[in-house]
Amino acid sequence: MRRQFDFLVIGSGIAGLSYALKVAKHGSVAVISKTELKETNTAYAQGGISSVTYAPDSFEKHIEDTLIAGDGVCDFEAVKKVVEEAPEQIHQLLSWGTNFDKDEEGRFDLHREGGHSEFRILHHKDNTGAEIQRALINEVKNHPSIAVFENHFAVDVITQHHLGKVTEPWMRDIECYGAYVLNKNNGSIETFLAKTTMMATGGIGSVYQTTTNPLIATGDGIAMVFRAKGIIENMEFVQFHPTALYNLSERPSFLITEAMRGYGGILRRQNGDEFMQNYDERGCLAPRDIVARAIDNELKNRGEEFVYLDVTHKPAEETREHFPNIYQKCLSQGIDITKDMIPVVPAAHYLCGGIKVDLKGRSSINNLYAAGECSSTGLHGANRLASNSLIEALVFSNAAALDAAENIKHIEFNQRIPDWNDEGTSHPEEMILITQSNKEVQQIMSKYVGIVRSKIRLNRAYDRLEVLYRETEALYQSSKVSEKICHLRNKINVGYLIIKMARKRKESRGLHYNIDFPDKLED
Repeated sequence: MRRQFDFLVIGSGIAGLSYALKVAKHGSVAVISKTELKETNTAYAQGGISSVTYAPDSFEKHIEDTLIAGDGVCDFEAVKKVVEEAPEQIHQLLSWGTNFDKDEEGRFDLHREGGHSEFRILHHKDNTGAEIQRALINEVKNHPSIAVFENHFAVDVITQHHLGKVTEPWMRDIECYGAYVLNKNNGSIETFLAKTTMMATGGIGSVYQTTTNPLIATGDGIAMVFRAKGIIENMEFVQFHPTALYNLSERPSFLITEAMRGYGGILRRQNGDEFMQNYDERGCLAPRDIVARAIDNELKNRGEEFVYLDVTHKPAEETREHFPNIYQKCLSQGIDITKDMIPVVPAAHYLCGGIKVDLKGRSSINNLYAAGECSSTGLHGANRLASNSLIEALVFSNAAALDAAENIKHIEFNQRIPDWNDEGTSHPEEMILITQSNKEVQQIMSKYVGIVRSKIRLNRAYDRLEVLYRETEALYQSSKVSEKICHLRNKINVGYLIIKMARKRKESRGLHYNIDFPDKLED
């Protein structure tokens, strides 16, 4: 089946849906969601969304905090853009029906998180992302120009050599015309033609064994753009959230928001001793990379599997009011957080790199945009400042929407694109091979390409992954397309990119720490 839309959106989180709403007044829009609209990284975001709101906060302070966290890798113009456009995008969220908590005087009840010098985190209890997702879904489903395709999985973007003038020196001579999409309801591959395509597929957490991301976070968009010869950057900077609830039987891991440390939570060893003051003068409010490495070091040195996060010294009713979901989740596992300390471990949480885009959200492939976690805007640099990701997604999807709406006036659909051809392939896949290979990828990445790395670990990971790559490509070429083999293929591509860029960086900076290169090179 062939379909055509002015705007194709691959992904249904905050970046994809906000973009869809903004371009919908300029043409027809298709939103591709590989499960349901509500199953996204956005929906799992607990803490909040950052924006300068009240004095004494200022743009200058937010910019400075972001640059410090990014450890010299941030693009200043991208940081300035996000910080200064944030208030306008917050108002847009409010107009779409998003609710943020307020105090008794009707002012926003702002939180402060690690790395922030002021209170600037807007939130809705401890499920901010879910509240934003709810509002966006409601708007999208009621918009007559937006068609939603749930249970559809984008397999690859459709590209050809542009054979024309490259619009920017850094861009490739390649043009995007849409995507081939697996209809999971009937197993067919459909051709979605589009004048412009937005990649908003979220993160890569499922490449690792332990992650706070939904299990569908398999780096699909990054892998697709990589295969299409687009520019990918900064993949070595994988953020591990310091505090995921310790539970070996649960995947994804349940996130204990950083806001709980901002609230006054204290990290303790299993014997009750505090330890963060030994690593950073900011203690428990140090940026995530420092806290995650500190916990990793404590666990390895002491041979223990978790540390504690303690809020038992805080007023019980206040704790229950601020963190109702965390309270109920922990209670379901026999932990009353008002009386008991919470066992926590680091878990893969956020990717700071991805598809390189400019200030208009344009990738290196013509007519292909990217926003949200799958993109690399230059905002996060080597380490994401807490709660900067949701606002980044809004600002850059807005920039992309403005550019794409103008761009489609000069673009025609490419009707010469052939439909998917799977002649000569067979249906029965060796599912046991896919399942086992998937486990091996996660083990390789977790053991050798985690919080702490080394030359020998990265080389071993590269060699092991290369074998899996060859086996999986051979299986992919001989099999009819399924979501499972595409997931495996994408994870291997993403793992390769992380390893490749980690091996190339001969220093320790931000989220990338290599024991063979422990020092940071001068900027």
